[in-house]
Amino acid sequence: MSFANDDFSRLELNLKAATENYRYFRSLLEPKTKLLVLVKANAYGHGAVEFAAMMQRAGADYLAVAYPVEGLELRRNGISLPIIVLTAGTDFYPEIIETRLEPSIPNLYSLKAFVNQLRDLGLRDYPVHIKLDTGMHRLGFTTSELQDLIHYLNRTPEIRVKSFFSHLCVAEDPEQDGFTLGQIALFQQNTQTLADGIGYMPMRHILNSAGIERFSQYQFDMVRLGIGIYGISALPGKKLAPVASLKCKVLQVKELTEGDTVGYGRWGHAHAGTVTATIPVGYADGIDRHLGRGAATFFLNGHRVPTIGNICMDMCMLDVTGVPCKAGDTVTVFGENPTVSELAEILGTIPYEILSSIPRRIERIVVR
Repeated sequence: MSFANDDFSRLELNLKAATENYRYFRSLLEPKTKLLVLVKANAYGHGAVEFAAMMQRAGADYLAVAYPVEGLELRRNGISLPIIVLTAGTDFYPEIIETRLEPSIPNLYSLKAFVNQLRDLGLRDYPVHIKLDTGMHRLGFTTSELQDLIHYLNRTPEIRVKSFFSHLCVAEDPEQDGFTLGQIALFQQNTQTLADGIGYMPMRHILNSAGIERFSQYQFDMVRLGIGIYGISALPGKKLAPVASLKCKVLQVKELTEGDTVGYGRWGHAHAGTVTATIPVGYADGIDRHLGRGAATFFLNGHRVPTIGNICMDMCMLDVTGVPCKAGDTVTVFGENPTVSELAEILGTIPYEILSSIPRRIERIVVR
């Protein structure tokens, strides 16, 4: 059995919006600066293969994923751009090498394990990316570990350092710019120490999306564009085009009577003349249960309509009283109206969490 693309729920990816966002961030950079696009976590929920293909056509220089399996999926689907694996681990080194993925190396343990794999295969000059800890305290070499790293790098012709990089943790917060500038200063200092020690300076990159917008003077050789490409800006009042719109169709419209209740737990209460519409998205589709009971409103036929009752696993109900609608009409859960940022504010979270929660059972469709 097959279904038309718009019969059920779908996440529409707006190619024009993605291209506009790409050009905006590209305009903040020098022509020689490379631009890496993050497509980890299924491209922040947008669909990794679909979005990576879009960015490959747009002119991105690099892609990055979190785990090896994400990079392998892209290679199997024809993505040829260089791909950094940010959390490479050690278990998938043979597959990483076979598909020419480029691992991030955060410590000597990982580095030695990767070099041993290269030696077994008789390979030399394999590209790796050295992660430095400048204050995030998650992964990466600290200042005290640099001399050991230099000593080991100078004895290993099996690898070639393609880049040094680090991660800013509060680049979006003006009140903490002192900390951000301290991270950048430490990054400059430590990368210079490493370059002096190994005899060459690889590419350097530390700016994330917020960093590109707020600290473009520190773009170095490459920047890493994440949430910004998907339509979320770090600048107050800056409106980027949302790339993803979660849409579905009304399954059924019901006219209720006074005293009727709606959904599990009977949390939805009807009055005389209440009309509800049931749509095929629920908490298994990334619609957090805290958006139920009227906390959120979705867009239907020119109106914002509130949820009613609890969010179910695969469905939820909307109070459409006074809004002309019928089965088959389109509901926008988020997109331009409402935005994913609005839903995130209701939930007390960030847009990343909502976007990356959209499961693979929701079809991704590229629209132009």
